[in-house]
Amino acid sequence: MDSILPFRFGSEVYTWYMSGNGTTYAGRLDHMIDIIAKAGFAGIQPIFSWMGTLRDPHLLAEKLKEHNLELAALSLALEWNGPEETEAERAEADQAVELLRYFPGAILCTVQIPTGRHDLSDRQRNLVNNVNSVSARASYKGIPCSFHPNSPHSSIIRTAEDYRIVLGGLDTSVTGWTPDVGHIINGGMDPLEKMQEYASLINHVHYKDWNGDPEFSLMGMGEVNLLAITQWLKDQQYKGWIVCEDEGKEALEDPDYVTLHDGRWITHELIPALK
Repeated sequence: MDSILPFRFGSEVYTWYMSGNGTTYAGRLDHMIDIIAKAGFAGIQPIFSWMGTLRDPHLLAEKLKEHNLELAALSLALEWNGPEETEAERAEADQAVELLRYFPGAILCTVQIPTGRHDLSDRQRNLVNNVNSVSARASYKGIPCSFHPNSPHSSIIRTAEDYRIVLGGLDTSVTGWTPDVGHIINGGMDPLEKMQEYASLINHVHYKDWNGDPEFSLMGMGEVNLLAITQWLKDQQYKGWIVCEDEGKEALEDPDYVTLHDGRWITHELIPALK
């Protein structure tokens, strides 16, 4: 769908995680890969803790090769509330890094699991320290890294002020930033303006749409100006991945449909509208 563009489109698996709060499709990454390939995407971004048997890099590589897909990135979602990683968090992060060593160029995408906005300043400082530590170890082993903010009311990186503090604290020698356009607008900001403000940090991008009812909508059906954002990325010669992480309510019942819809929408609506 994207052979003439400087970037490529992939799909995240959180769309399936929404169904049954992670229970319905648990252990079925092979099915997600099948659907993502059928939708026309070039890559996939799994959640490390939710990969089942395909956490084995050899099995994962075989499955991806079967469908001519690439591992675009890997989501590492941990709480990181303490001033340093817990023993369990460090072990999980190091296992994710070891998997990525089998897939040169795939990004370690760090994501904090939201647990509330209490003790905000201390916990934002802790988050920065932990993300920088994980990213430094991964970078030392040749793994590119990118930090992905999110926007639930319990997230500590939701608002413009949160972005100023946390993004400003990232060690840019070892990690970039993944703007998630749906999370940005959900936090009261303009996605394109925020991407332009921190353009030098961008090395990975996530797409979802939003209509405020109460939050996210099926891609192309909301208020995010995905065409303007994509055009800007094209004009900037952004050469990374754009990964769709659709959290429209339809995913609660039929994540396969949502992913196939996104592939069709990108191919037949978004890309043809680019200049």
